[in-house]
Amino acid sequence: MTIPEVNEYEWNKNGDWIAYAASSTDAAKDGAFARHIADGAVKTLHAGRGHYKSLAFDEAGAQLAFLSDEADYAQKVSPYRLYYWKASPSTGSGPADAAATEIASAATAGMPAGLVVSEFAAPRFSKDGARLYLGTGPPPEAPADPNDKTPPVTKVDLWNFHDPLIQPMQKVRDQQERERSFRAVVHLADTRFVQLATPDLPTVNAGDDPAQLLGTSDMSYRQEISWDQDYNDVYLLDVKTGKPKKVLEHWGNAATMSPAGKYVLHFDERIGHWLTYRVSDGVRVDLTEKIPSKFQLENNTPDLPGPYGTGGWTANDASVLLYDKFDIWEAKPDGTGAHMITNGEGRKQDVTFRYRSLDPDEQAVPANTPVLLSAVNDRTRASGFYRIPSLAATTAPEKVVMIDKAFGPVTKAKNADTVVFTLSRTEEFPDLWTSGTTFKDMKKVSNANPQQANYIMGTSELIDYVNADGRKLRAMLTKPENFDPNKKYPLMVYIYEELTQGLHSYAAPNVGTSINIPHYVSNGYIVLRPDIVYETGYPGQSAEKCVIPAVNTVLAMGFVDPKRIGIQGHSWGGYQITYLVTRTNMFAAVEAGASVSNMISAYGGIRWGTGMSRAFQYEKTQSRIGAPPWDAPLQFIESSPIFWVKKVQTPYLTIHNDEDDAVPWYQGIEWYSAMRRLGKESYMFSFNGEKHGLRDRSNMKYWTVHMDEFFDHYLLGRPRPEWMDRGVSYQDRGKRDVTPLFKKKNAASSTTQQQEKP
Repeated sequence: MTIPEVNEYEWNKNGDWIAYAASSTDAAKDGAFARHIADGAVKTLHAGRGHYKSLAFDEAGAQLAFLSDEADYAQKVSPYRLYYWKASPSTGSGPADAAATEIASAATAGMPAGLVVSEFAAPRFSKDGARLYLGTGPPPEAPADPNDKTPPVTKVDLWNFHDPLIQPMQKVRDQQERERSFRAVVHLADTRFVQLATPDLPTVNAGDDPAQLLGTSDMSYRQEISWDQDYNDVYLLDVKTGKPKKVLEHWGNAATMSPAGKYVLHFDERIGHWLTYRVSDGVRVDLTEKIPSKFQLENNTPDLPGPYGTGGWTANDASVLLYDKFDIWEAKPDGTGAHMITNGEGRKQDVTFRYRSLDPDEQAVPANTPVLLSAVNDRTRASGFYRIPSLAATTAPEKVVMIDKAFGPVTKAKNADTVVFTLSRTEEFPDLWTSGTTFKDMKKVSNANPQQANYIMGTSELIDYVNADGRKLRAMLTKPENFDPNKKYPLMVYIYEELTQGLHSYAAPNVGTSINIPHYVSNGYIVLRPDIVYETGYPGQSAEKCVIPAVNTVLAMGFVDPKRIGIQGHSWGGYQITYLVTRTNMFAAVEAGASVSNMISAYGGIRWGTGMSRAFQYEKTQSRIGAPPWDAPLQFIESSPIFWVKKVQTPYLTIHNDEDDAVPWYQGIEWYSAMRRLGKESYMFSFNGEKHGLRDRSNMKYWTVHMDEFFDHYLLGRPRPEWMDRGVSYQDRGKRDVTPLFKKKNAASSTTQQQEKP
């Protein structure tokens, strides 16, 4: 059966009805329709020239809502209206309505003056089907009058220190603000309309609790969040009246409503504790102040860290599961009776336990039946599952399966004791596996990447090293599968922050902005990825204290040529490499993509992707100075490679695109200009129109081949490419054919100096 000219459709959950909107070349055939599957009968819900959109059934499949501007389509301004239709579901709860009914418009009682039903917010039903949520907003703008003689708008920005948001943030958010909607609700029992969100309280979550909802407002903190983190005031709103009550002020973390609506759960990062707010009387309780464990993430940025997270609530809000680094605690919301359900086994074994449900429709964590826990070994990165008899159990969790691979998400069959998941390692594609819920009969059922058998891949392992401060850390070392410990290999180092969590992550050979690990390993490189930890105020020195000892640890193993070591990283990794080449000459060649070279000028820049000032990054997050430059000028200078550029003796390659929306392009220009002025070997690729990382695949190929040529020359002894000596003129840019070659296991080496077969 073909239904023509459909622009949107929606099935109800039981498959009894399919609703669809039609946009026809014959305007009289525009409309919203519903087809009953059993007998093929079609009902016209609403028809006429106009737009029909945002079809939504309720959970039971018995009610439908949609938006249309048909009623005002002939006018210059045609705001949308909300329509409601009752279906006839398979449960036999009554006949279907003949047509849809309008239940909300600009003229509806309770609709705030100047607002209409928003076309940018799709309606949705509460889970019980008793309430229909919608969005309201200003009416659409009238089309421009071709006879209007008003002078064109002057294209000028005025930056005023009173502005809540700086001009670039306003620009980035312009479309979002034009399409902003404010949550409202229609109570379907009496079609009573209640406005919930307002311009002063713009965000209200559509929830399933019939009495109250959570809302947030950042309006008082908009200036502050341009140089700091997000902050909100948190409100409880009465669903029947829309009246708000403030429960948290200047809050920098999430707050959530418990499933039964009795509590607001929130984490106070200032003290590192979980707290509840009791909705009935406003009583606040600290759930974790007496628990001998830390629920706050380990953090090495100047910001206050958030929590490890939660595992969900038991029925009727009786208790909530809270995570520390390794174990799981069950806590009652009144602060009494907290106990560890994993019996301390997580910390004892360095295994991180987390609650996992196999039921996608689960409403609450089961308290009295066996509970499945995911498990990841923090030392080896082995993963798997454990089980406990119930939340009340006092015995250690029982191991179900642990394997030196990475488990992907596990999905259970609805009507069988069967699960499907993926398993992967560095060299193992994440194929599909199936088993019973005991995981004792795991069977691989797909072979999605058979061509990999023709190529040399790599195997990864964890190694331990000690940084310059005496701290024990780990690094990931990836070797070719035909590794020979008696040979001398080139070493490629890739850095960012902590990378060893990805020990079993699979990556296919590919092109991109950074080096492709399997491609480099396949072509005879060893690849090192060390974890890096930081001291506030000294991010560059922190990287130096970690990267150089990690490299020296590998050199001591005897299979790496100390004269053929390269390093590559992008963004934060690029900054650290740019700092490192002012401090060491151990690298034969480096690529530092989209690197900050001058923290003082970068601090005052803009992250164009969000429009935010970059200040927050240096004061609170990744750049880790912990203060503005007027309070810590020496740390900014010491951490800025540009002030030490004269020390560089390493061939330097970078990519910094002219529309970078994270690290300002001028940071790359500052460094390149200094290197060029000093006559030091440096090359900068800038792809026109690309942002922080490459997105166009042809650009990825072009860059990958040039970066490979750069490293292969210095580390594999391959011929020096012409572009390194002669450059490429503006007129000739981008004309080269750079189709990359990936060679097979039996391919011959192209140079006698290459140590491994490609």
